[in-house]
Amino acid sequence: MILMQEEDVAPDFELQANDDSVVKLVYHRGKNVVLCFYPKNHLFACPSKKVFKMAQTIVSAYPEIVALNTVLFAISVDTVEDQKKFVEEYSIPYLHLSDPKKVVCKAYAGLNLAGLAKRSTFIINKEGKITKIFRNIDVESHGKEIIEALKSLK
Repeated sequence: MILMQEEDVAPDFELQANDDSVVKLVYHRGKNVVLCFYPKNHLFACPSKKVFKMAQTIVSAYPEIVALNTVLFAISVDTVEDQKKFVEEYSIPYLHLSDPKKVVCKAYAGLNLAGLAKRSTFIINKEGKITKIFRNIDVESHGKEIIEALKSLK
């Protein structure tokens, strides 16, 4: 399977969000878009701690991300109901998109052996081109990495 690469045009998609809205990537042309893929909200042991740590670092960076004319979405294979619970439980200010059919996760991030999205983040510029892909994510500093990548855009 060929994964997305930097400089590729980001394929459009349509997914339901935790607030029951429908999000299409094309609706956000003219803004930068950050797509944060992660395996699942509530997994046992280490992976769920990583999800929470990653959410924390991005939540703390979120005001600066938004100030950079950017919209951010988190995407996993969780159901809309699971996304609602996760966002409420951790008071997350950005939308979590549900991809239970794994189409978008597979196209962008790829799937791990368990069939879950691989942890990765895609920065898409105002014209819809992928400008940066993070595949080996340091959950402690990921929010800062996203801000730096957005600041480097023209």
